[in-house]
Amino acid sequence: MHATLPLMEISDFPALRRNRLDKLQVNLGYKCNQSCLHCHVNAGPTRTEMMSRETIFEVIAYLKSAGITTLDLTGGAPELNPHFRPLVNAARDLGVRIMDRCNLTILFEPGHETLADFLCGNGVEIVASLPCYLEENVDKQRGKGVFDTSIRALQLLNQKGYGKSGSSLKLSLVYNPQGAVLPPAQVSLEGDYRKHLGERYGIEFTELFVLTNMPIQRFGSTLISKGQFTHYMDVLKNAYQPANLESVMCRSLLSVDYKGYVYDCDFNQMLGLPLQWKNKPRTHRTHLRELMGANIANNPITVKDHCYGCTAGQGSSCGGALAAG
Repeated sequence: MHATLPLMEISDFPALRRNRLDKLQVNLGYKCNQSCLHCHVNAGPTRTEMMSRETIFEVIAYLKSAGITTLDLTGGAPELNPHFRPLVNAARDLGVRIMDRCNLTILFEPGHETLADFLCGNGVEIVASLPCYLEENVDKQRGKGVFDTSIRALQLLNQKGYGKSGSSLKLSLVYNPQGAVLPPAQVSLEGDYRKHLGERYGIEFTELFVLTNMPIQRFGSTLISKGQFTHYMDVLKNAYQPANLESVMCRSLLSVDYKGYVYDCDFNQMLGLPLQWKNKPRTHRTHLRELMGANIANNPITVKDHCYGCTAGQGSSCGGALAAG
């Protein structure tokens, strides 16, 4: 796989500092039952990295000490971690809002037949990957048969009450572009999703998140292989919007890898760019236990050229576009 960080080391992206921390995004492991082309984690069925029970306990302790209001669980497929359910139960008992970044097809994997009921019973918000509402595009990006299984999963979640009008069970869908282009306007694309999925499959959902593909890991390597990396970086830089700096996710979110090391965002985690803390050497990897009881507001954020992916056009974050469009 081609490394993209050396191509982004020299950066003119503006300096940033943290605001108040309110969200902990925890990567429970890189194992996944899919291998998507746009995946910035390079997750897949052959990955073996998983968060241990001991690190899960450290995550729970940090939720308490830092007063975290939202726990965002990601992977890989986070549900494949054997400690996924105990972590959800512990966070629920703390009154923390819980989000599960679900690939939908996991609901039909052997051993996960009760997953939909578990998520529903614990009021877990589902953020579900569906990079298009057309079968051909989804299967091209995520694998043959994924679209049909995803549709069945969405229908099952609707039956449980997810995404229905007036329901507290949130079901958000996630769109990613097919290639080296910026995503379309989130508001108008959400309308297209609602119309097509509703009329054809009877599917309802809460909202659509539109995410920009990041030039790192599997997608970044593909760009290099096709000779498109420089072009895509130019696309991102030329669409840079300074107003998006105020709302980028790294200002209020802390990313935790499966070993418990911390980063300013999930993308920095995948590039091996740890959170800088207490004037430690840049090579020092800060662990979650080092931050117990600490206030990281105003801490400098590690930035490189991939950060243009979050600030281009309407902007992009773990919660979709940053600006209306």
